[in-house]
Amino acid sequence: MSPGAALARIRLNPHSRAVQRDLRNATDMHRTLMRLVPDGLGGSPRQAAGLLYRLDVTDTFSTLLVQATALDPTRLPDDYGHADVKDLTPVLNALKKGLAVRYRTVVNPVKTERLSLENKGRRGKRIALTGPDADQWWARRAHQAGLHLTTALPTPVAAVHSSGDSTAVRHHLVRYDGTAIVTDPDALAEAVLTGIGRAKSYGAGLLSLARSAA
Repeated sequence: MSPGAALARIRLNPHSRAVQRDLRNATDMHRTLMRLVPDGLGGSPRQAAGLLYRLDVTDTFSTLLVQATALDPTRLPDDYGHADVKDLTPVLNALKKGLAVRYRTVVNPVKTERLSLENKGRRGKRIALTGPDADQWWARRAHQAGLHLTTALPTPVAAVHSSGDSTAVRHHLVRYDGTAIVTDPDALAEAVLTGIGRAKSYGAGLLSLARSAA
């Protein structure tokens, strides 16, 4: 049996000042969503809580999907939006080898720059991947996560911006929708629970699955 997880689907109130603030700055969004998980989770609370989120935007409204081992949506700002919460455990326990699924994920496809031997011990800067390079990055990550992709439709997503005390960072995002076959249920459950790639504090990494009708 897979570890439990909860998923909140929050239909955002576009008139909320807190929502407007969070949509401008991913650091503020992360801070708001961390209110939904239990306190006292140590030095890496996002990781300990398994907190992941994704913003799904349509022409008419925006929905925030928030996943963690435990969620309390009553701790959101009063006018933030309407939240429905469901248990993901049945979805995870239903994963079987050979199962056809539909998926959606927003990811931060990057690679680390290779440095010369003279810079041994130093870390190269992270370079955003686009086009076929990003598609190949997703195909590799999906394979590692126990999915054999049968279709993959990339959609560029507006970059998110986070800011600290003295720096501002831009996080490059791509959304992938498609179909796949489950090849490793345990690896896939782990990927759902822990997320895909980097920038998980800023709206990347959440993998959504549904049984495919095909």
